[in-house]
Amino acid sequence: MKNLNFKNKLLFKLLLLIGIFFVAPQHVDAQFFKKLVKKAEQKIEREADKRSERRVNKKIDKTFDDAEDTIDGKNKKDKTTEKEKANKSTQGYSSNSENTSQQNGTTVKQPNVVWNKFDFVPGDTVIFEDGPSTDEENGEFPSRWDLYKGNAEIGNVDGENVIMFLSHQSYIIPYLKNSNEDYLPDVFTVELDVWFAKGYTTSNRLWIYLCDQKNNRQKTERLVVMPHALSFMDSDKSYPGTEKIGWSKELEGSWKHISMAYTKGKYKAYFNDTRLINVPHLEINPSGITIEAGNDNMYIKNIRIAKGGVKYYDRVLSEGKIIVNGIKFDVNKASLKAESMGPINEIYKLMVDNPTINFSVEGHTDSDGSDVTNMTLSKERGKSVMNKLIAMGIAPNRLKSDGFGESKPIDNNSTPEGKANNRRVEFVKF
Repeated sequence: MKNLNFKNKLLFKLLLLIGIFFVAPQHVDAQFFKKLVKKAEQKIEREADKRSERRVNKKIDKTFDDAEDTIDGKNKKDKTTEKEKANKSTQGYSSNSENTSQQNGTTVKQPNVVWNKFDFVPGDTVIFEDGPSTDEENGEFPSRWDLYKGNAEIGNVDGENVIMFLSHQSYIIPYLKNSNEDYLPDVFTVELDVWFAKGYTTSNRLWIYLCDQKNNRQKTERLVVMPHALSFMDSDKSYPGTEKIGWSKELEGSWKHISMAYTKGKYKAYFNDTRLINVPHLEINPSGITIEAGNDNMYIKNIRIAKGGVKYYDRVLSEGKIIVNGIKFDVNKASLKAESMGPINEIYKLMVDNPTINFSVEGHTDSDGSDVTNMTLSKERGKSVMNKLIAMGIAPNRLKSDGFGESKPIDNNSTPEGKANNRRVEFVKF
């Protein structure tokens, strides 16, 4: 039909020329018009042939492409292996929606891009933890912290205790016996939730210093946290989708989850579910933590500093199981929080790379709450993690789940850090 329309257009031009011939003055050379008409007819045929050839070539190209895809297995349904699914799991896969594109009528294959945008895995052993606890008294200074400057107090937001910064440039540091020493190990992680009140990005900032500003003022760097971005060593990186937000843009109030990971000189920082900062060689020695609020009406909660440990694969070989306390759930529920995907992604990758390893996913709680409630909750949480791995592509026969409540503690239940270590998910090889 398209080819027919093309011919019709050229025929119209030919008829127009013939019409000119009949209405033209008699002294115009008739032979000239006959030659013109003949050339027009020849042009129509040539253009029609070229157009037809292009259509045939495109059809041939598509036939060959389809044949190659069939050979490669791309057109087979429900035949995707676990390793193929790994590239499209929640590890941060980013790719063109199709791996081909059209350029000047030619099919061009595009590369498949895999980017682990969220590879954060919390440290194994919690060395500082503050919720804050429900035992904290509203309106008092948080008992697990020390004050360097400004003012901060315990408040309650949506039923949860938080640390509220009540003045501009308020600094707090963890209250530790060895705060005048370097209390951060060679491998550690830091996590916290930050509430940014409604306001402009210029005034809404939180600074996390990699030293204790009050007790061990060493050379340091600081992570600048904004409602939509992170900045470190003068490098700003916006959360995907917020790149065009200017400094004068007023944003709605919201909670943001901030994570940092330090491994013998390598430093990474994460904003919600995305890694924004990646420094291969940090030329300072992190020695402590200081948190500064650049504005009042800024809150933090769920602060955790943890010591790193052995890789998951090595732990499976030596211990037969992996203990993970970085998989987090909503309070008294089995629903996974977004920041849990870092360790879950690592378990998923381990199982994909080692198809003979199968896991029993087992939930554990601290001693808060009744035995019956904790047992039920731990079983539901183990099942929730198992179902997530299955949804990501792990075969169901490679997984099972269970829960043991508070019956198998690995630390004391008398300190926040001990309770944090007991709240865990274990992946036991079977």
